[in-house]
Amino acid sequence: MNKLNFWELQRTLGFEFSKYILKHPEFIEKMPKGALVVFQIKNNPEFNKWTKKMAELKKETGQKMVLIDIEKLLPPLETRLVNPQLELAVTI
Repeated sequence: MNKLNFWELQRTLGFEFSKYILKHPEFIEKMPKGALVVFQIKNNPEFNKWTKKMAELKKETGQKMVLIDIEKLLPPLETRLVNPQLELAVTI
C-alpha cells in the first residue's frame, strides 16, 4: 500500500468514525477534548506505523492522543436503489 492509499484510508476512517459517533455519542464522551485521533486497524501494521508517524508530526505540544483500534472496515454497502429502470425520453 502506498502513502496515497494510506491518506485515502485515513479519510474513509475519519468519515466512518464521524458516522459512528453520531450513533454512539457515549463513545466520544470518553475522549479528552482536543485529543488527536489516531486510527489503528487490526492486521495492518504498515498503515498503523504510518498513522502513528503522521500523528507525531501533527501533534501539538501537550496535546493528548487517543488510539481508535478498529477490527476491520467493512466494504461499502451497495446502492439503496431497487431495480432501477431506464427509459429513453424524447422530451420531458
